[in-house]
Amino acid sequence: MSRLKNKTALVTGASRGIGRGIALRLAQDGALVAVNYSANEAAAKETVALIEEAGGRAFTVQAELGKPGAVEQLLAGVEAGLVEHTGSRTLDILVNNAAATGFAGTGPHSVTEEILDNCYNINAKAPFLLIQKALDLIPDGGHIVNVSSGVTHSAFPIQIAYAMSKAALEQITLHMAPVLAPRNITINTVAPGITNNGDPVFEDPEAVKQMAALSVFNRVGEVSEVADIVAFVASDEARWITGAFVDATGGTLLR
Repeated sequence: MSRLKNKTALVTGASRGIGRGIALRLAQDGALVAVNYSANEAAAKETVALIEEAGGRAFTVQAELGKPGAVEQLLAGVEAGLVEHTGSRTLDILVNNAAATGFAGTGPHSVTEEILDNCYNINAKAPFLLIQKALDLIPDGGHIVNVSSGVTHSAFPIQIAYAMSKAALEQITLHMAPVLAPRNITINTVAPGITNNGDPVFEDPEAVKQMAALSVFNRVGEVSEVADIVAFVASDEARWITGAFVDATGGTLLR
């Protein structure tokens, strides 16, 4: 627990799945973690409990990203929590993980305007505004990680709205990198592939077999594997990496 000792972090959408795994990993490395959740307070508190049981520190912050005023609400809660726990409002690490999947069962023809708005509001607009407004809290030498998806680099028509919005998130990384560089703030994209995030589909052996075949390792990824990559990119060990797209798909994009 030394890599991120005395550091602070915010992970959006950290009540379950990959977000929870990232929060656990950052806390394991020593960071105080603000665990953002949208509606499931019990799950967020469980994330905090798991962190504390392992000797780490965390607190919850509720905000439904994508809704008007949610970014301001989130940052106000984070700032209050940071001051309470550290006496400072400094936020060293921001991980934009919260996402809307925008599943469209029959492909592009079933994508509604509501689906598009939801995906863009949560997956692209909220992260942009959060970065923009959090820069007052992030010190020189801080780190920002945008969690995208391998689907932005492969054709998956039933996830077109999700892929479009995640591609926009990747553009935030690319275009913000030179803007943040004078302050030695890094910003990078980590793109997971198929990852066992606790969804019921991963309890179906046949479905898992089909998903595993998409990776050159012939298996699905684990949350801890994605979290390890995010933790590295969010640390000073990755200080010479910025504006990058980090493929965390287990070689799925090599197919």
